[in-house]
Amino acid sequence: MASPTGRYVIVFNGEIYNFQALRKALDSAQQNPLPWRGHSDTEVMLAAFEHWGIIDTLRRLVGMFALAVWDRTRETLTLARDRIGEKPLYYGLQKGALLFASELQALDAHPGFDAHVSRDSLALLLKYAYVPSPHSIYEGIHKLPAGTWIEFDRAALASGTKATPQAYWELPSAHTASTPSLSDAEAIDQLHELMRTTISEQMVADVPLGAFLSGGIDSTLIVSLMQSLSPQQVKTYTIGFDDPGYNEAEHAKAVARHLGTDHTELYVSGADALSVVPKLPEIYGEPFADSSQIPTYLVSQLARSQVTVSLSGDAGDELFGGYNRYQFLPNVWSKLSRIPGPARKLVARMIESASPNRWDSIANGLNPIIPAGLRVRLPGEKLHKLASVMRHDSPSQMYNRVVSQWQNATDVVIGARAFPELAAVGDSDFASWMMRQDTQTYLPDDILAKVDRAAMAVSLETRVPFLDHRIVEFASALPMSLKIRNGSTKWILRQLLYRYVPRELIERPKMGFGIPLHEWLRGPLRDWAESLLDPQRLASEGYFVPGPVRAVWERHLRGQGNYQHQLWPVLMFQAWLDRKRTI
Repeated sequence: MASPTGRYVIVFNGEIYNFQALRKALDSAQQNPLPWRGHSDTEVMLAAFEHWGIIDTLRRLVGMFALAVWDRTRETLTLARDRIGEKPLYYGLQKGALLFASELQALDAHPGFDAHVSRDSLALLLKYAYVPSPHSIYEGIHKLPAGTWIEFDRAALASGTKATPQAYWELPSAHTASTPSLSDAEAIDQLHELMRTTISEQMVADVPLGAFLSGGIDSTLIVSLMQSLSPQQVKTYTIGFDDPGYNEAEHAKAVARHLGTDHTELYVSGADALSVVPKLPEIYGEPFADSSQIPTYLVSQLARSQVTVSLSGDAGDELFGGYNRYQFLPNVWSKLSRIPGPARKLVARMIESASPNRWDSIANGLNPIIPAGLRVRLPGEKLHKLASVMRHDSPSQMYNRVVSQWQNATDVVIGARAFPELAAVGDSDFASWMMRQDTQTYLPDDILAKVDRAAMAVSLETRVPFLDHRIVEFASALPMSLKIRNGSTKWILRQLLYRYVPRELIERPKMGFGIPLHEWLRGPLRDWAESLLDPQRLASEGYFVPGPVRAVWERHLRGQGNYQHQLWPVLMFQAWLDRKRTI
């Protein structure tokens, strides 16, 4: 679409929630109302570029977007991405041409595209289960970081001058964020008002709209506010599994019954879930290995059967302190830092002397005398994770260990270079530091990528109210006591939710959106995985050192531990390679 004067031309993927307010502001700034041609957010953005300029307009936008704007007057191309990174944008110079797209497949189709796999990015995939920004799986192709823009000048491109991304918004840190001192009640009220405003904006749609509902704190709060704002029943969706260890459908049904939503649930079999696996390389464009991508695709498919837009509760954990590591690691570090390193490593070796399965058996034997609220899922796996963090000498190293799948990824990927060290925690509160790290990396490159690609594969638009930048900035300024208090995570979200839902409906151990992948790899996925991990194939392709990969696979098959988190990134890359060979 072109701007009114024809100066700017835009291609745009996303949704601007405050475009009506921007349109009113533009009209009031003119002597005569602008001659609007329609009612789209795209047209409003273009008029805003004419009036305020591109960068000032970006700072005024509330929404999710990836966009490219050509300025015919200056002969410059500006690429920009929303503040947190809900929408993807890839770019790079290839054989003298500047390529950019929302999908890697689009770049792949260009005749000048040089599709060399980046060994460094492949090692990052093994480490984190995703390729973090600004990297992509291809050499010379970058993800534009969230909250940034980059400008390419035609003349500068011709002369070989490089452009670098510039931030138009940055995530506030606990040191830079400022808010008046609030009482508990004032903070809850302020968050309530922000959430109501954001959700009312995001419920504006000229197509059918619903929401994902897992029955957890975040999605339940989103749906509670939606229902309070809607004169009709909100449509809600969840999927269930027969395995009770992975099934949240009963909790979601109870919440939906209490709130009075129009609820749809679908119980899927292992075969239903496994049928998604062959589609994953095409859905995600580059190798992506968060296995909850499978249920995310299935619930998106379910929602799309009735609605075109669905709201989700993603980002509540990163912003309001929901992950267990925000309590676990600071507590562990405060105790372990007093113990000499050799003693810590001795205890770690003692824990690792028994397999995770053996620790699971011990824990099961103790269950009759352990209160239900203190029991944990997969205790052996968690104990081994504790042992691994005990070996490290700084908080940032401990965090890096917890979020890593392969500790020695650069030894497994042939030709990969060592990773730079994470910045030190310094004087920051350790939990706040981790939440900031997750919001800048794990959230956009794993959680948001997972949901966006799965939903787009079935033509469903997802919206994430917690990512309104006003809520992000509010959360960043809150003291940790309003996020984690007396062992309770997401304290302020819980207090707000209690205004809508009884405590007993939501107070239970955090489950996550998982699947029994470790069992599938030993069962129905075994032949598929074996073909991808064949040692001769690995050697001939030349990406992985076969020995370490095969050793992990064989230990997993023998039941000597759950190695799904190490195996799934390798398998997703191998499956992605297979797809590339067929297109």
